[in-house]
Amino acid sequence: MWVDRFLNLQGLLDKNSYFLFGPRAVGKSNLIRRSFSDEVQYINLLDSEIYLRLASTPSDLKHMIDKKKVIIDEIQRVPELLNMVHLLIEEKKIKFLLTGSSARKLKRKGVNLLSGRAYKSSLFGLTWYELREQFELNKYLQYGGLPLSYLSDEPNEFLYNYVDTYLKEEIQAEALVQNLPNYHRFLIAAAHANGNLLNFSKIGNNAQLSPNTVRDYYQILEDTLIGFQLPAWTRSKKRQALSRAKFYFFDPGVTRVIRGIKNIDPQSDLYGHAFEQFIACEIRAYLNYNFIREDLCYWQSKSQYEVDFIVGENLAVEVKATKKVTKDDHKGLRAINEEKDWNNLILVSQDRIESRNEESGIQNMYWETFLNKLWAGTFI
Repeated sequence: MWVDRFLNLQGLLDKNSYFLFGPRAVGKSNLIRRSFSDEVQYINLLDSEIYLRLASTPSDLKHMIDKKKVIIDEIQRVPELLNMVHLLIEEKKIKFLLTGSSARKLKRKGVNLLSGRAYKSSLFGLTWYELREQFELNKYLQYGGLPLSYLSDEPNEFLYNYVDTYLKEEIQAEALVQNLPNYHRFLIAAAHANGNLLNFSKIGNNAQLSPNTVRDYYQILEDTLIGFQLPAWTRSKKRQALSRAKFYFFDPGVTRVIRGIKNIDPQSDLYGHAFEQFIACEIRAYLNYNFIREDLCYWQSKSQYEVDFIVGENLAVEVKATKKVTKDDHKGLRAINEEKDWNNLILVSQDRIESRNEESGIQNMYWETFLNKLWAGTFI
């Protein structure tokens, strides 16, 4: 089964060269195959013969290319190719799509990142917008949006293999850490802290690691695109705000499996956390796919008022998995409304009764209504 993706790779490559980053198994290779025909040359660095040739002699790239549009898959395997890519963009006006599932090697000092000659884009798991009629909320919170998980008859089997493959191929094979059991313990502790404030000492205690090691391991999670930081919105004036970032894994299903949870009970706190993570990933995908350069943040005051997501200076979103909203659910939004004027103050929930408070401007919005309006560009 194929799901049409929001990202238009043909349109991107018509305009410019691009890096396309995304975690393993989000569908980069399938999207490439369905987006391009014979007018584009495809070079796959997972092919051992091609990899060995270009790793030993990167300059051979110029002799292999015979078209004006070129895709190089898994570019992080041979970062030295970027010098030749740079040269071919400049001298031959060739347009490149450079895909990768890790930015670790590409961030290394001295690696040529093409000085703005290639823009950056991302591909994530399947979104609500892409799935639409096929979307089932409880299924998504359980199994996540990786195509081979959500569309599979055996999603759990895929997800367990996915985590195992990540550890063995992405981490061990690339020698990103010296001690894989240490990293595995960290991964479990980090998954338990998904969506919480980063606390290197606490995670270190849980995983029997030093805070500095935990800090380095979180950077690996970001570099391998398995998670992302959500920075704090610190522009509040009436209430002092916390400045530490939060951290989210990129997919609810992957998070669940790393934590060792078989099923998520809709009545549990875990369900609420997964629902919040789902909304975070939808907002992040919407901003990235539409190349909207607005900051995605959260806000929490030292007096414990909190708003889950802030987008730029326009949108504040609190997320509750409840099916019946109460006034107490508005505490964070009312508090942040005292800090500045917002175009949209929205409480997203599973309550189908939608309303708007005329005095505060806070809108109670069913999650599907919110996502419809988000992807339609109503808020941003």
